Amino acid sequence: MRVFSEGETVLILLGRKRFLMRLQRDQVQHTHHGLIHHNDLIGQLPGISLTTHLGYPLLALRPSLHDMIMSIERVSQIVYPKEIGYILLKLNVGPGCRIIEAGTGSGALTIALAHAVRPNGRVYSYEIREDMLRVAARNLADTGLQEWVELKQRDIATGFDERDIDAAFLDVRTPWLYLQAVWNALAEGGFFGAIVPTANQVSELIAALESSYFGDIEVSEILLRPYKPVAARLRPADRMVAHTGYLVFARRIEKALSHQSMPKGQISLEELTNG
Repeated sequence: MRVFSEGETVLILLGRKRFLMRLQRDQVQHTHHGLIHHNDLIGQLPGISLTTHLGYPLLALRPSLHDMIMSIERVSQIVYPKEIGYILLKLNVGPGCRIIEAGTGSGALTIALAHAVRPNGRVYSYEIREDMLRVAARNLADTGLQEWVELKQRDIATGFDERDIDAAFLDVRTPWLYLQAVWNALAEGGFFGAIVPTANQVSELIAALESSYFGDIEVSEILLRPYKPVAARLRPADRMVAHTGYLVFARRIEKALSHQSMPKGQISLEELTNG
């Protein structure tokens, strides 16, 4: 039986609140419902019920990947779990996969990708902003998944270092500009995905994919409607996470893009290699 240990992060359910707490001996967590003594949890089994010093009941559990992603430090909008699950399936992400991600942001998708490619896969995550990379690095360290991620501060207009990659996912403003770089990095038949917030961006990306060497194009939007888990009066929750982005997926097909057939504004292979 694996009990809670010092240094471990636990999920606390206290009334309607849920939050993560890293256990440290002799420390005390202050809440609106009273104090939680870390020593009361260290050495206990997950699922234990305790009370705060004011008598409010709490439940302590090991956090899920969903809990960790929704609790990370944020400096940007994250890719939500409702999209992440579909992304992992559409990109065929699993143990041993090598994945490129561009637009690391706060690292929410990076965490999920790293979790999925273990124990012998690799995530190569590109981000141009140093401040975002610092936050993503901290979030990866907090989840213990930094071992499977290589963070790179780089403008992807210069291309990607990797070749024969299983999948690539872009979370950038103008993904259609980088399709040649993605094509170069992907293995034959490799998986491509992107997320964009607006419909006009979707149209731009579809047009570029159609005139490039990508096939099996799909566009999706995922809405998640939670319900209040009360048996006597089951009904939808008052709030929901609705539109957060459009998902676009495609597959790499053979023959590289020619400079002549490239969509307007897209960066050519010659420009990538010659600077």
